[in-house]
Amino acid sequence: MAASPPAFRRIPLVALGLAALVCGVWGGLLRLNWELPAPEANWITFHGALMVSGFLGTLISLERAVGLGRWWGFGAPLLTGAGGIALLLGDLSGTGLALQAAGSAVLVAVFVTILRKHPDLPVGVMTAGAVCWLAGNVFLALGGAVRDSVLWWMAFLVLTVAAERLELNRFLAPSRTVRLLFVAGAGAIAAGTALSLAFPAGGARLTGAGMAGLALWLLRHDIAWKSFRLAGLGRFIAWSLLPGTIWLGISGLLLLAISPFEAGPPSDAVLHTLFVGFALSMVFGHAPIIFPALLHVAIRFSRRFYLHLGLLHCSLLVRIAGDLAGSPEARMWGALLNGAAIAFFFLNTLISVRRAPRAREAR
Repeated sequence: MAASPPAFRRIPLVALGLAALVCGVWGGLLRLNWELPAPEANWITFHGALMVSGFLGTLISLERAVGLGRWWGFGAPLLTGAGGIALLLGDLSGTGLALQAAGSAVLVAVFVTILRKHPDLPVGVMTAGAVCWLAGNVFLALGGAVRDSVLWWMAFLVLTVAAERLELNRFLAPSRTVRLLFVAGAGAIAAGTALSLAFPAGGARLTGAGMAGLALWLLRHDIAWKSFRLAGLGRFIAWSLLPGTIWLGISGLLLLAISPFEAGPPSDAVLHTLFVGFALSMVFGHAPIIFPALLHVAIRFSRRFYLHLGLLHCSLLVRIAGDLAGSPEARMWGALLNGAAIAFFFLNTLISVRRAPRAREAR
C-alpha cells in the first residue's frame, strides 16, 4: 500500500478545516444577532456541521490518516473538508453533508484497520467514537435536524479525546479497576447516545452521566497532571487540559437536567461547554504538538499562549452565565470573545512557527 503524501501536501487539508472554523464561528455570531456582513451562503444553518465535521472532524481525521500512513486514509479529511467548502458556498442539495458523512465513514475504516493491527481498549473506544460521528452525519445528510445529530457529535469528541488520554496513560500501567471505571464512563456515553433514538431524554441523561464520570476519571488518572511540575510546553498542555476536563464535567452535569434537543440559551450552555470549553481547550493544548507532526513546522512555545487560553475560558464563563441567567447581552459578548480567543490563538501560533530542520523532514 502506498505511503502517505508529503507534509506540504497536507497543508490544503488543514486549510479546509481552518476555513470551516472561521466561517463556522462567523455563522455562530450571526445566529446570536451580531450585525456582521452576512454572506448569501447559509452559514447560520450549517454552523454545527462546519464546526464539528468541517473543522474538528477534518483535523482529527488528518491526524489519524498520518498515523495510519496509507494514502486512502486521507480520503477522510479530504471528504469532510470538501463537504465543509460545499456548505460554505451555499450548497442546499445535500452534497456537502453527504461528503461529510462519507468522510466519517472513511475514518471508521481507518480505525477498524488500526484495531485489527492493535486490538486494544483505546483504539476500540476511538472506533466507537468514529461510529458515533458517522451516525450523526448520516442522520443530518438524510434530512434530519441538527438537534438529532448533536448528541452523536458530542459522543464522538468525548470518546475520541478520552481514549487518546487513556492511550497515553499506559505509561502509568493503570490497574484493572481503573480501566474498568473508564469503560463504565465510555460505555454510558455510547449506550446513552444509542438509547436517545428511542428515549431522547433518558438517553441524553445517561450520556451526561457518562461524560461527568469520564471527567472525574480524567481529573484523577490523566498522566497530564504530572506535567504541572515541568516548565514550558508541558505545563501549558496540562493547564489546557485541566479547564477542558472541568468543562466536560459541567457539560455532563448540565445534560442531566437540560435537553440538548431544544433550541434556546440552556441548550447553548450544554453544547458550548463541550464544543468550546472541552474541545477547543484540547485543540489549544495539543496544537503545538499536532501541527508540527502534520505540517513539518516547528512551533516555539511562548508564554503568550496562556493569553488565548485564558481568554477562551473567561469568555466562556461570561457566555454560559448569560445562558443560565437569561442575559442575551452576556451571551452575545461571551460568544464574540470566544471568537477573539480563537483569532488570538491563530495569531500566537503563526508568530511562533519556525521552519523545522531538514533532517526531520516528513515524507
